[in-house]
Amino acid sequence: MKYLLLIYGNQEKWDSILAESWPEEIAKQDAFNRRYHETGELLGGYGLADAAAARLVRREGGAPAVTDGPYLETKEYIASFYLLDCDSEARAYEIAADMPWADQEPVEVWPILHESAADLA
Repeated sequence: MKYLLLIYGNQEKWDSILAESWPEEIAKQDAFNRRYHETGELLGGYGLADAAAARLVRREGGAPAVTDGPYLETKEYIASFYLLDCDSEARAYEIAADMPWADQEPVEVWPILHESAADLA
């Protein structure tokens, strides 16, 4: 079963981390990524740009119409996401709880109900 893990953040949160602490925090996340990649349970982990870099895209007259966005009504936004493939919901929770900052910030766990076929040709 596949699960999506979501990590939230904001610029205030990132600014609160002392510059000299960043290498250690990055090393913790890299160790997490390696550990679960090696077990085959982590399919991918992706950090997202600041919300100010996100855009909204609509189709107008058959072409993309791009505007600033998203228009968030919250102080936090999705900062990273991880795609897991593990045996059970309980295992997804174990992995989420092992996320380096899970003792300070919650990790959202979303079961993935379906996916597109790998070969759409």
